[in-house]
Amino acid sequence: MRQQSADEPAEKKSGLSFKFNMQSYALVVALIMIVLIFGMLTGGEFLSSRNLSNLFAQMTVIAVLAIGMTLVIVAGHIDLSVGSLAGLTGGIAAILQVWFGWDTVWSVMAAIVVGALLGLWQGWWVAYRAVPAFIVTLGGMLIFRGILIGISQGQTVAPLNDGFRAIANSHLPYWAGYVLAVVGVVLLFFSAWRNQNKREQLGLMIEYPVKIYGKLLVYAILILLLTYMLNRYNGIPVPLLIVIFFGGLFIFISSKSSFGRYIYAIGGNEEAAALSGINIKRNTLSVFVLMGALAGAAGVILTSRLNAASVSAGEMYELDAIAACVIGGTSLMGGRGNIVGAIIGALIMTSIDNGMSMMNIETFWQSIVKGLILIVAVWIDISSKKQTSAA
Repeated sequence: MRQQSADEPAEKKSGLSFKFNMQSYALVVALIMIVLIFGMLTGGEFLSSRNLSNLFAQMTVIAVLAIGMTLVIVAGHIDLSVGSLAGLTGGIAAILQVWFGWDTVWSVMAAIVVGALLGLWQGWWVAYRAVPAFIVTLGGMLIFRGILIGISQGQTVAPLNDGFRAIANSHLPYWAGYVLAVVGVVLLFFSAWRNQNKREQLGLMIEYPVKIYGKLLVYAILILLLTYMLNRYNGIPVPLLIVIFFGGLFIFISSKSSFGRYIYAIGGNEEAAALSGINIKRNTLSVFVLMGALAGAAGVILTSRLNAASVSAGEMYELDAIAACVIGGTSLMGGRGNIVGAIIGALIMTSIDNGMSMMNIETFWQSIVKGLILIVAVWIDISSKKQTSAA
């Protein structure tokens, strides 16, 4: 087993890995502090099983949008249309079901396909017509909102059938939640063990087992504790499973596929990526298609949770998604970011909304606080990048 030696470069021992760990731990610590503070200020009500269940259900839409937004920002672009696109696709799903009697499955598929096609349209302008993404998606934000108002005739479309409502309002049975939690813990340990063995066979540096498995033990305890808390109410919310599914899928895409590596390369240095033979246009187009499809999924979840589609659905969600990514460590300069951080960032943003609402703090203060958090997060990102360049 090869472990870290004293002869290895300082960067490997305490530089990049230390910086990454510090960023990850700081994010988790910030979330824990927010939870504890709101828990104390609300007399423990914030930490109740019922509120935790509602919190995870509420964060689903922003988390799904943040997953797609992470890839867009890593590629060096931005998408300001995702809120309007989520509202439009959710509205289309509701209209197809309520007005035309479509089945839930076909309505959901239609919403996701429409989202992907509109993402393709925006990606074409960005990738093949060299129009800045900021302008294209700003225009898309206005266009999609206008289409939603037009096709819905300014009406709220409701109610949806039981199958559609179940997407965002159902829970797993208690036994299924515990089984899923145990399977998740086992997979965590198996994945770590397999990764260690693979690195050892290749002669690569590995971490001390105590450090790896100690960290996993903490994760396992947290997973089981969270499962227990959620099962004290109605069980694990299905929307949380949707986030876990998309999160796992896009973690795999971003870290294990050539497409993911290309996106990071493009965002890090587009000219170098082009010289390396990476197809910039095609990969940029693909990023916007994926973002559109995820916006369609988010629109379905939002419409299901509200049991209605309205012309104001998804307003300002693009800013929450961008803030979640930045808080989670995604650099607006491109080339750096991770899915897990974006999901935690979405949870932080939702926790702030939820906690301040429980304390009966006026809505305008929520906007002020989130705006300040976004500014500070970007400042930290820029500062850390300057320090890295100076070093």
